[in-house]
Amino acid sequence: MKIIFKMTMFLILLLYLAILSKLILFKYIPLSEIVNHFNFTYDEYHWRSNNFVPFKTIYFYLFLADINLNIRIENVAGNIIGFMPFGFILPLLAKKFQKLGAITVATFSLSLTFELLQLVFEFGSFDVDDLILNTIGGILGYLPIKLAFLFIQSKNKENAS
Repeated sequence: MKIIFKMTMFLILLLYLAILSKLILFKYIPLSEIVNHFNFTYDEYHWRSNNFVPFKTIYFYLFLADINLNIRIENVAGNIIGFMPFGFILPLLAKKFQKLGAITVATFSLSLTFELLQLVFEFGSFDVDDLILNTIGGILGYLPIKLAFLFIQSKNKENAS
Protein backbone atom coordinates (compact mmCIF):
# COMPACT_ATOMS: atom_id res chain seq x y z
CA MET A 1 0.00 0.00 0.00
CA LYS A 2 2.85 2.36 0.84
CA ILE A 3 4.48 1.83 -2.56
CA ILE A 4 1.19 2.66 -4.34
CA PHE A 5 0.93 5.88 -2.33
CA LYS A 6 4.53 6.83 -3.18
CA MET A 7 4.02 6.07 -6.87
CA THR A 8 0.83 8.11 -6.92
CA MET A 9 2.55 11.04 -5.21
CA PHE A 10 5.46 10.78 -7.64
CA LEU A 11 3.09 10.90 -10.61
CA ILE A 12 1.31 13.88 -9.07
CA LEU A 13 4.69 15.58 -8.63
CA LEU A 14 5.56 14.96 -12.29
CA LEU A 15 2.20 16.33 -13.43
CA TYR A 16 2.61 19.35 -11.14
CA LEU A 17 6.12 20.04 -12.51
CA ALA A 18 4.86 19.77 -16.10
CA ILE A 19 2.06 22.25 -15.40
CA LEU A 20 4.43 24.57 -13.53
CA SER A 21 6.89 24.44 -16.44
CA LYS A 22 4.15 25.40 -18.89
CA LEU A 23 2.98 28.26 -16.65
CA ILE A 24 6.46 29.63 -15.95
CA LEU A 25 8.59 28.87 -18.97
CA PHE A 26 6.14 28.63 -21.82
CA LYS A 27 3.34 31.00 -20.85
CA TYR A 28 3.97 33.27 -23.85
CA ILE A 29 5.17 30.62 -26.28
CA PRO A 30 2.92 28.09 -28.01
CA LEU A 31 4.18 24.55 -27.43
CA SER A 32 4.73 24.17 -31.18
CA GLU A 33 7.23 27.07 -31.13
CA ILE A 34 9.36 25.99 -28.15
CA VAL A 35 12.13 24.34 -30.18
CA ASN A 36 12.49 27.42 -32.40
CA HIS A 37 12.83 29.65 -29.34
CA PHE A 38 16.08 28.15 -28.05
CA ASN A 39 18.66 30.84 -28.75
CA PHE A 40 21.49 32.57 -26.99
CA THR A 41 21.08 36.21 -27.90
CA TYR A 42 22.52 38.35 -25.16
CA ASP A 43 21.50 41.75 -26.41
CA GLU A 44 21.44 44.73 -24.10
CA TYR A 45 17.64 44.98 -24.09
CA HIS A 46 17.29 41.41 -22.89
CA TRP A 47 19.54 41.96 -19.88
CA ARG A 48 17.74 45.16 -18.88
CA SER A 49 14.37 43.40 -18.67
CA ASN A 50 15.48 41.22 -15.74
CA ASN A 51 15.44 42.09 -12.05
CA PHE A 52 18.44 41.29 -9.89
CA VAL A 53 17.47 43.67 -7.03
CA PRO A 54 15.70 41.92 -4.13
CA PHE A 55 12.18 43.22 -3.32
CA LYS A 56 12.14 45.63 -6.29
CA THR A 57 9.30 43.88 -8.13
CA ILE A 58 7.41 43.06 -4.94
CA TYR A 59 7.57 46.70 -3.86
CA PHE A 60 6.52 47.84 -7.34
CA TYR A 61 3.46 45.59 -7.43
CA LEU A 62 2.41 46.37 -3.88
CA PHE A 63 2.97 50.13 -3.78
CA LEU A 64 3.89 51.74 -7.11
CA ALA A 65 2.19 49.94 -9.99
CA ASP A 66 -0.63 51.84 -11.63
CA ILE A 67 -2.48 48.64 -12.48
CA ASN A 68 -5.56 46.82 -11.35
CA LEU A 69 -5.40 45.42 -7.79
CA ASN A 70 -6.22 41.93 -9.10
CA ILE A 71 -3.14 41.98 -11.34
CA ARG A 72 -0.99 43.06 -8.38
CA ILE A 73 -2.32 40.27 -6.20
CA GLU A 74 -2.06 37.68 -8.98
CA ASN A 75 1.59 38.50 -9.58
CA VAL A 76 2.64 38.41 -5.93
CA ALA A 77 0.31 35.70 -4.62
CA GLY A 78 0.63 33.64 -7.81
CA ASN A 79 4.35 33.14 -7.22
CA ILE A 80 3.63 31.98 -3.68
CA ILE A 81 0.65 29.76 -4.46
CA GLY A 82 2.35 28.20 -7.48
CA PHE A 83 5.07 26.64 -5.32
CA MET A 84 2.94 25.58 -2.35
CA PRO A 85 2.19 22.12 -3.83
CA PHE A 86 5.93 21.48 -4.13
CA GLY A 87 6.42 22.04 -0.40
CA PHE A 88 3.40 19.85 0.29
CA ILE A 89 4.27 16.89 -1.95
CA LEU A 90 8.01 16.44 -1.24
CA PRO A 91 7.68 15.52 2.46
CA LEU A 92 5.14 12.87 1.47
CA LEU A 93 7.63 11.35 -0.97
CA ALA A 94 10.81 11.21 1.09
CA LYS A 95 11.77 11.50 4.74
CA LYS A 96 14.75 13.72 3.90
CA PHE A 97 12.25 16.42 2.87
CA GLN A 98 10.42 16.37 6.19
CA LYS A 99 12.60 19.17 7.55
CA LEU A 100 12.06 22.87 6.90
CA GLY A 101 15.65 23.39 5.75
CA ALA A 102 15.40 20.65 3.14
CA ILE A 103 12.13 22.05 1.75
CA THR A 104 13.57 25.56 1.69
CA VAL A 105 16.67 24.46 -0.25
CA ALA A 106 14.67 22.24 -2.62
CA THR A 107 12.10 24.96 -3.38
CA PHE A 108 14.76 27.62 -3.83
CA SER A 109 16.69 25.28 -6.15
CA LEU A 110 13.64 24.52 -8.28
CA SER A 111 12.78 28.21 -8.49
CA LEU A 112 16.38 29.13 -9.36
CA THR A 113 16.34 26.51 -12.12
CA PHE A 114 13.21 28.06 -13.62
CA GLU A 115 14.61 31.59 -13.32
CA LEU A 116 17.93 30.64 -14.93
CA LEU A 117 16.14 28.87 -17.78
CA GLN A 118 14.11 32.03 -18.35
CA LEU A 119 17.26 34.12 -18.30
CA VAL A 120 19.33 31.96 -20.63
CA PHE A 121 16.65 30.99 -23.13
CA GLU A 122 14.54 34.16 -22.92
CA PHE A 123 11.35 32.29 -22.02
CA GLY A 124 10.50 35.16 -19.70
CA SER A 125 12.51 37.36 -17.43
CA PHE A 126 14.71 36.52 -14.46
CA ASP A 127 13.38 38.08 -11.27
CA VAL A 128 15.08 37.58 -7.92
CA ASP A 129 11.77 38.42 -6.24
CA ASP A 130 10.27 35.31 -7.83
CA LEU A 131 12.93 33.29 -6.01
CA ILE A 132 11.88 34.90 -2.73
CA LEU A 133 8.13 34.46 -3.30
CA ASN A 134 8.43 30.93 -4.68
CA THR A 135 10.54 29.84 -1.71
CA ILE A 136 7.98 31.32 0.68
CA GLY A 137 5.34 29.34 -1.21
CA GLY A 138 7.24 26.08 -0.75
CA ILE A 139 7.58 26.78 2.96
CA LEU A 140 3.88 27.61 3.32
CA GLY A 141 3.00 24.39 1.48
CA TYR A 142 5.21 22.45 3.87
CA LEU A 143 3.62 23.82 7.07
CA PRO A 144 0.33 21.82 6.91
CA ILE A 145 2.27 18.61 6.32
CA LYS A 146 4.60 19.37 9.23
CA LEU A 147 1.62 20.06 11.49
CA ALA A 148 0.02 16.78 10.38
CA PHE A 149 3.25 14.88 11.11
CA LEU A 150 3.47 16.47 14.56
CA PHE A 151 -0.17 15.63 15.26
CA ILE A 152 0.33 12.00 14.20
CA GLN A 153 3.48 11.73 16.33
CA SER A 154 1.68 13.07 19.39
CA LYS A 155 -1.23 10.65 18.84
CA ASN A 156 1.20 7.75 18.48
CA LYS A 157 2.94 8.73 21.74
CA GLU A 158 -0.43 8.93 23.53
CA ASN A 159 -1.44 5.51 22.23
CA ALA A 160 1.94 4.02 23.22
CA SER A 161 1.60 5.17 26.82
